Amino acid sequence: MSTTTEPLRIGLVSLHTSPGDEPGSGEVGGMNVVVRHQAEALADRGHQVDIITRRSAPTQPDSVALVPGVCLRFLSAGPAEPVPKGEHDAFIEPFRRGLAGLGPFDVLHSHHWFSGAAALPVARDRGIPHVQSFHSIAADSATPLSEGERPESAGRMAGEERLARRSDAVVVVSESEAETVRARLGGDPARVWIVPPGVDGSVFRPASAGARRAVAPYVVAAARVQPLKGLDLAIEAIAGIDQEARPTLVIAGDASSEAGDHVTELRRLAESRGIADRVTFIGPQSRADLAFLFRRAAAVLVPSHSETYGLVALEGSASGVPVVAAAAGGLREAVVDGETGVVLESRDPAVWASEIQRILTEPEYAAALASAGREHAERLSWERSAAGLEQVYLRVLGR
Repeated sequence: MSTTTEPLRIGLVSLHTSPGDEPGSGEVGGMNVVVRHQAEALADRGHQVDIITRRSAPTQPDSVALVPGVCLRFLSAGPAEPVPKGEHDAFIEPFRRGLAGLGPFDVLHSHHWFSGAAALPVARDRGIPHVQSFHSIAADSATPLSEGERPESAGRMAGEERLARRSDAVVVVSESEAETVRARLGGDPARVWIVPPGVDGSVFRPASAGARRAVAPYVVAAARVQPLKGLDLAIEAIAGIDQEARPTLVIAGDASSEAGDHVTELRRLAESRGIADRVTFIGPQSRADLAFLFRRAAAVLVPSHSETYGLVALEGSASGVPVVAAAAGGLREAVVDGETGVVLESRDPAVWASEIQRILTEPEYAAALASAGREHAERLSWERSAAGLEQVYLRVLGR
């Protein structure tokens, strides 16, 4: 679909992680999916999009075409190797220098505060608008984990405040994130725009009833393996389900670079609860493989302590699967409680076990959640998400 407006030259900046990498590995998560799909949808609307990221391997070229209209560009900043996410503030200045040599652009749109810290000065030097998306926002160091991410570097909190106040627009994915930008970071409400992510309903789609019945029941938790994602709660919940109804828990995702030996901790937890044979770690999955896994699952679990939106919940709904999610951030908006899934305020494993067991043992209830979830997801396409971004860009450009 092409747009009726004049094509824009858009720079999407993603310093610490490449949207060309496979989600679920290392630091590659929902942000990568959003940037990649929005870029492709913007190109479908006739715009020229450059995705700009840090070179993390010596074999990466200066640029590569992902699809017509979308070019992935690699800038040298720091060593050409993977580096823990929290250390990327040291690369902001060299990345800024590299970014200054690219373009021309009509607008720069930064994803995460590292990217904004590098791109905002470039945008100001060129006299073009700067748009900021955070994807996650640091909590105060004294804030419990359940209320947000811990600061990852010394300059993060100050950097996020500066970007929220000085960028021409801040794009968020949920009302929950918008409130955080306004209240915690001091962002001007008039410059905060909500643009929900989308989902590819042709990839994440329901399975036939026969296909789902043909496999033993399992539930899926797809996330980077780190404490923030609350996978310990998922294991405790499975242990609390009656043995005759207990499904296998499939954990899809790689260990975060800063999570230490969290996989071993989770394995030990499963062993201590006597369900080591019911918890399977399968590592990061391609989008197609994750969709296949979802559509045959009995439920998708999202027990995160914090999520700005929770894209995996929307992908589960698109797959025609009930979603059981924590009442954390944007998950309250990604899942319509009691309609497309269940949103739980409690982190008591017994409460989670009860809700999961109900889905497993009441087919009509599960089918109603699954059907409503699919309908909900069908209203949220990447084309719609890109159209929302386009309106933000045109507004800050004064068109």
